[in-house]
Amino acid sequence: MKNAYIIDGTRSAIGNFKGSLAAVRTDDLMASVIESLIKKNPDLPLDKIDDVIIGCANQAGEDNRNVARMALLLAGLPTSVPGETVNRLCASGMSTIAQAMRAIKAGEGDLFIAGGVEGMSRAPFVISKAENGFATDQKMFDSSFGWRFINPKMEKMYGVEAMGKTAENLAEIYKITREEQDAFALNSQMKAKKAQESGRLAEEISEIVIPQRKGDAVVISKDEFIKPNSSLEILGKLKPAFLKENGTVTAGNASGLNDGAAAVIIASDEAVQNYGLKPLAKIVSSAVVGVEPGIMGIGPVEATKLALKRANLTLEDIGIIELNEAFAAQSIACLKELGIASDDERVNVNGGAIALGHPLGMSGTRITYSAALELKKTGKKYALATMCIGVGQGYAVILENPNI
Repeated sequence: MKNAYIIDGTRSAIGNFKGSLAAVRTDDLMASVIESLIKKNPDLPLDKIDDVIIGCANQAGEDNRNVARMALLLAGLPTSVPGETVNRLCASGMSTIAQAMRAIKAGEGDLFIAGGVEGMSRAPFVISKAENGFATDQKMFDSSFGWRFINPKMEKMYGVEAMGKTAENLAEIYKITREEQDAFALNSQMKAKKAQESGRLAEEISEIVIPQRKGDAVVISKDEFIKPNSSLEILGKLKPAFLKENGTVTAGNASGLNDGAAAVIIASDEAVQNYGLKPLAKIVSSAVVGVEPGIMGIGPVEATKLALKRANLTLEDIGIIELNEAFAAQSIACLKELGIASDDERVNVNGGAIALGHPLGMSGTRITYSAALELKKTGKKYALATMCIGVGQGYAVILENPNI
């Protein structure tokens, strides 16, 4: 069976909600990242790319009608290159990498671009059409985040709690205090601050250039969600966002609403040899599982166990862990369930989504690419990238350093 490798990747900086990237269309944002990836790899034979697979969780606005195809065309790829958009909510950008890997292993291609994008700032308001002549049943939602047009059957069968409430559920089950969550969040901020100041994050980022009507273009090349001056005192003053009484989840110990895009090149053994490519990481295994929607944040646990089993590895073999920090509560719950300390040095060495942000469709690609880079920089053998998914799923990918 063929092997699949991550060859290279890049990403945009992550923008705040209504921040620096809010002026950029989602399809243009993804196109810019693909274009930057191509420029980083000038010898890549563009006409040999078998598919461009892009994750996106919204698809209700400028990311509609297959944003993957739109972005690859805007990036200047040949019209012969196809594109597909994948939606697995928070793990959309991880699903695309796994999908490319499976295609290679199945003999259905040798060269892919996989990635993800989310423009949460530009997500539109959506309104339903009336079912009766008096239009008394129309509903409107802000599609930036959360449930919309909920099926009454789903609400009755499983509940439709806000994502933050599902984190509160895990905090209660695993007896995770507000203080623990704030400490975890601060650690993420400080690691991200260090990574930004040292230039480590810049290694992942390609500039986004925003033309202006007058004057020079604005260049975005720095993550803007990080709170470098955060402290336990500052975090402790924030009010609970989802439960007024005894709530523990706040804006400070949760990820944000953000904008961003990321992409990686995935290649087979044959493509590596034929095109002179240098693998960054081998994709060893992947796994996706379902869990109860009300505790969706625990999804990484069983996904990790299954991915490790498929790779014939244990957690002790893993040198780098990228756990997407949707919420401090769910991250700590997952680590507890896996027997990993919340301050384990392997976990999110450059900060996580609490500090960097969580553009839904992008995050899976970001953390997988970051884990691959970290394997190269540290000389570790194996890495794990894993994340929870709204409505109750978990995804995990195992990577191997091909140079050891």
